[in-house]
Amino acid sequence: MTTSISYSPPVLQIVGYKNSGKTTLVAALVRLLKAEGFRVGTVKHDAHDFTMDHPGTDTWQHQEAGADVTAISSSRRAAVLTNEPATLDALLSHMGGMDIVLVEGFKQERYAKLVLIRKPDDLPLLEQLANIRLVVVWPEMEHWAADAHPDYAILRLPETSSIYAEILHVTQLERRGR
Repeated sequence: MTTSISYSPPVLQIVGYKNSGKTTLVAALVRLLKAEGFRVGTVKHDAHDFTMDHPGTDTWQHQEAGADVTAISSSRRAAVLTNEPATLDALLSHMGGMDIVLVEGFKQERYAKLVLIRKPDDLPLLEQLANIRLVVVWPEMEHWAADAHPDYAILRLPETSSIYAEILHVTQLERRGR
């Protein structure tokens, strides 16, 4: 009898309101993780109807003609486009070989969260969201951070190396050398 072991990489959601720096932070963290040899997956939630393909390409024509699912593969990459939304868990099912997955958005999901706070109007997120592990504040919010006594670490932008070190701790990833 053979037992299969299912591996799920640690997932960290990077959440905040529009223009809070989520994409910039995710990109910086991916670079740091990759420099240490980690395999990194990313997932992005888009509140709008995104277009990944460009008019005139073959896959665009397939989608335009009404295909429900379109897949493309080359010698370097592959993608699957579907005409229906996917849950975060469904997207994460493609990340089994990763060491960590950074998720931009999906605020209401259950995974560990890093919350970006850029201005006072962002503070209600700390009451509304579950499983917050880290809070990253913009310089304008450092006065709030100095007085806060939360159950999670508060870090400051642009201290990306401190944020990175705390993410390794929160996700229990061990540092790797190249």
